[in-house]
Amino acid sequence: MAVASPTVQTRQQPANRSLMTRARRREIAGYLLISPWIIGFVVFILGPMVASIYLSLTTYNLLSPPTYVGWEQYRIMFNRDPLFWGSVQRTIIWAVALVTIGLTGSLICAMLLNAGLKGASLFRAAFFLPSLTPIVAAAILWGWILQPTYGPLNALLSIVGIDGPGWLSSTRWAIPGLLLVRLWNFVGGGNMIIFLAGLQGIPQELYDAADVDGANGWQRFRLITIPMLSPTIFFNLVIGIIAALKVFALAYVAPAGGAGTEGGPAYATWFYILHLYNSAFVYLQMGYASALAWVFFIAVLILTIVQFVGARRWVHYEAG
Repeated sequence: MAVASPTVQTRQQPANRSLMTRARRREIAGYLLISPWIIGFVVFILGPMVASIYLSLTTYNLLSPPTYVGWEQYRIMFNRDPLFWGSVQRTIIWAVALVTIGLTGSLICAMLLNAGLKGASLFRAAFFLPSLTPIVAAAILWGWILQPTYGPLNALLSIVGIDGPGWLSSTRWAIPGLLLVRLWNFVGGGNMIIFLAGLQGIPQELYDAADVDGANGWQRFRLITIPMLSPTIFFNLVIGIIAALKVFALAYVAPAGGAGTEGGPAYATWFYILHLYNSAFVYLQMGYASALAWVFFIAVLILTIVQFVGARRWVHYEAG
């Protein structure tokens, strides 16, 4: 067996060291380039999350050092907080209504735009523009529209003989009123654009084959559009549920009686995140607010995992 001469080995060793040095330099450069993100993640996300775990086991009001109380904050939350379960119920009702109506409306708008009608670009812009309106501006605008005494909506209803409700100043109509505002801002936004992209990615040959087989419009929608669009529906569903559960700004700033509802009237729009916010920044119960935050995080995480597990039954990917 031939053995490399010492001269060849001597040449190979510097070459190998040179390659290792260049690889090491690229590795160090990569770490340097991502270091701002790593530092930001540790300081602004991971660090506060770890701190909130500890604070959730303490009583802390920002004015005195935290006092360890174990699981007491969680016992208070589930057993002695009169606003906790009500905020959970209202948030679930809100999320179910917004996601169901909003995603259905977004899909309908996307299908209309995908139908190739004249003026589709104009309609696309008209549908999308409301989503560009900041939620605070939308709340103020719709607070005027929904004003029960001189608001345009109740004025139009009175023309046809309908006595308009109190909307945001009514305990019965406060959530439907906020839902109307959010749907105006939600239906024609990013969800519609994503649905439209998904629809345009369905091969036309499938519809042509269905026409040859004599399929009607409903059969084409049920057997082709929905299965082919299921990954897009699943994506919008997961993101939409998380966004709906985080409702806060609209309930906080939407005007009712000249001021923001701030969960009113009579706690009619007191959602979970609003309860968390008030516990932390109004009542300075930082320990209790941290416990609320972790319960919310775990609930959303479990719900998302359940959706991913359940998606195996109805989400169809082309590769599968």
